[in-house]
Amino acid sequence: QVQLVESGGGLVQPGGSLTLGCAAAGSISRINAMGWDRQAPEKQRELVARIARDTPTYYTDSVEGRFTISRDNAKDMWYLQMTSLKPEDTAVYYCYANLKPGGSTYLYDYWGQGTQVTVSS
Repeated sequence: QVQLVESGGGLVQPGGSLTLGCAAAGSISRINAMGWDRQAPEKQRELVARIARDTPTYYTDSVEGRFTISRDNAKDMWYLQMTSLKPEDTAVYYCYANLKPGGSTYLYDYWGQGTQVTVSS
């Protein structure tokens, strides 16, 4: 069974930085794409960043230039480096992967359990 586990959430002051990590565990044949989503209180979940083979990295407009997604393919891990954080970045952040489990023919979407990021003074 595949699981995604986030780490690195917490409380940070406006203008501060925080790095989130995601580890994919279980039997995995191939990871096609990985990324991060977030959901703020009383708002819909939104896509924050995506990285995939042979495609440009995508960031939602509100984080462009402040957030950076990176990956360590050897470890099936990826990260979201967040800088110049704003109170409106406060949300539960979910890591995401589109991957092929071991022994499977198809690709499936997976999300982690979420980690809270709070930006407040």
